[in-house]
Amino acid sequence: MIYAIVNIKDKQFKLVENKYIYVPHISAKIGDKILLNQVFLFYKEGKLLLGYPFLDRISIEIEILQHIKGKKIFIFKKKRRKGYKVKNGFRPLFSKIKIISFLEKKQ
Repeated sequence: MIYAIVNIKDKQFKLVENKYIYVPHISAKIGDKILLNQVFLFYKEGKLLLGYPFLDRISIEIEILQHIKGKKIFIFKKKRRKGYKVKNGFRPLFSKIKIISFLEKKQ
């Protein structure tokens, strides 16, 4: 099993080859292929590589499959005994990505 832990939009995700994952919205078109190079950890065949903070030799190729909205998140503010109530909400944007391959550069 090969996997990596990467930084996408200041959040860390575990990526496994040929799997799908939902990440915060990436501003690229559907079908675009992107290289991720902020890799914290890489595991392959019993070997574990840790970056400090990132690994320079490893990059990950992903493909954007879909852009979707998540479930609605409600924000409710209230101050007791003052009659103040505010209810707002929003639906966060996500991108569905597929991990195509892990690329290792030779040094």
